[in-house]
Amino acid sequence: MTRLKQVRPSRLTRPSIAVAAAIAVAAGVVAAAPDAKSEEPAPELSLIAASTSVTLDSWKEDPGVYLDLGTYLTSENGAFELKVTRKSYKDPVVARQILRNGKKTRTRTLPAGTVDDFAGLPDFTQITLTDAAGSTVVEKSEAFCPNNASGRVRPDAPANSKYPESCPTNPFTLGSVWGVENGWAANTYAGFYTEPVELDAGTYTAEINVAEKYRDLFGIADKPQTVKVIVRERSWDDEESAGARGSAKTTASGHSAHAEHSAHAQHGAAADTPAPGAATSGAGPSYNAGHGPYPSAPPALPWALKKKSLERRAFTAAGIGDGTGQTDGSRQAPGALPNARRPAGKASVPDVPKPDLRSLPAFGITVSDGYEEVPGKDYLAFSANVWNAGPARLVVDGFRSPGKEVMDAYQYFYDTDGKQVGYTPTGGMEWDPRPGHEHWHFLDFASYRLLTADQKETVRSGKEAFCLANTDAVDYTVKNADWHPGNTDLSTACGSENSISVREVLDVGSGDTYTQDLPGQSFDITDLPNGTYYIQVLANPENRLEETDHSNNSALREVVLGGKKGARTVTVPPHHLVDAN
Repeated sequence: MTRLKQVRPSRLTRPSIAVAAAIAVAAGVVAAAPDAKSEEPAPELSLIAASTSVTLDSWKEDPGVYLDLGTYLTSENGAFELKVTRKSYKDPVVARQILRNGKKTRTRTLPAGTVDDFAGLPDFTQITLTDAAGSTVVEKSEAFCPNNASGRVRPDAPANSKYPESCPTNPFTLGSVWGVENGWAANTYAGFYTEPVELDAGTYTAEINVAEKYRDLFGIADKPQTVKVIVRERSWDDEESAGARGSAKTTASGHSAHAEHSAHAQHGAAADTPAPGAATSGAGPSYNAGHGPYPSAPPALPWALKKKSLERRAFTAAGIGDGTGQTDGSRQAPGALPNARRPAGKASVPDVPKPDLRSLPAFGITVSDGYEEVPGKDYLAFSANVWNAGPARLVVDGFRSPGKEVMDAYQYFYDTDGKQVGYTPTGGMEWDPRPGHEHWHFLDFASYRLLTADQKETVRSGKEAFCLANTDAVDYTVKNADWHPGNTDLSTACGSENSISVREVLDVGSGDTYTQDLPGQSFDITDLPNGTYYIQVLANPENRLEETDHSNNSALREVVLGGKKGARTVTVPPHHLVDAN
């Protein structure tokens, strides 16, 4: 989605966040709405700049800058809302603009090909950088995720944005909602969805504008913004702080987390993953934080230098420990606090809305020697997602009897008013002490199997137990989809070893992605013959969870194994229109 033209090739690095958090702007007059005959007026969109100058840091050890230029798209006279869907993986992605006027709603389908995935509007902004001599050094277009809510531009605007906090990038996403709230601004900087550029230290002039096709489509005025860009070179060696100098070099590379999945995909508190709440909608840009496989854009300084301060704030805010990130042994971390007492009364499964668990086809498929480090072994690794199509969220509570190693797990049910009206035993939860896990797993949530060409099982993954978290926004257009789910990562969902109870939730519209890159999870294919196989992702394999439909729990993804023992290969054919391995 990015076109880049510059004097020298770019290398990945970290962005510099140098734009003031408060946005003080005066929205310009925009062109007339595209459809003047409609009773539902189109929102007035404007491109504005928060500052006339920004400073971007290029690190000596990892040169290059992300063009976080402090430009925003504002929406007035109503919210700018797009609903993006596809009927199936055989159908293209279609975007529709939702226009509202009071209780009246009109839907306008955007031209075919406007979007080709769910990561945002492609080639939305056009950026040109010139140096002090007036020579063009960068010409670049970037995608725009309207969900990069960054704050209000006037005091009487809604207090919160109702729209999600990111645009999903799971290749098998089915539906998304994008929007800029009325009276709000969305940062046009794409964060990890863009590429850095290599620039020498010095002063440049950036001109930023919305591409003509989008100006015509949404009635945006042709008013490019000009920003002075100061690039300064810095070194990690100059940022010594509390002994973090050594770790900064190994954990703070701007691109070290770029290709990693967040939350379950990293399966633990990786140093590159910001602490919960470190980047959210509100006073500052969200940079597609929260949902989706990429973590938030890293801070201007190497991550290790800020990690401890964030941890101290999190623990202090929770009233835990002394602000150093250490506890006194008598309290638990925020995610490990008890949720409720053991259920009372007779178990029952009432006639109320229930979740509908569905599997997505496997993705991120590779062959590796695995983390088991067994010489000569080949493993087929992949990512898998089970999501909840609703109309009710999945709620599972685990309760621990003193001294017991396994929690008793119960599924809870709620009426349409959100009142708890029943529960039923549904298995157990166990503590997984292995590095990279170290949290409570709900047993029998899903299973992964490698099937032969005739779809008979040949290998089963050792992964059967899970901690549930809302890692991916799979389809926010389904009934009762929660656009702001909680527990989006392991730190808020899975408890600690000394937890007395744990609540795990899969909200409507969201899914839980696991990558098979930890011990015991991937398929051992060392001795399998070459040929066609199918990766099966199977949700709720023992039907222990109550659902509205058990017939849609399985998804297959074709793979073709080749090569020789110790050097196996895998070819992944497209899944209908989805060409992603």
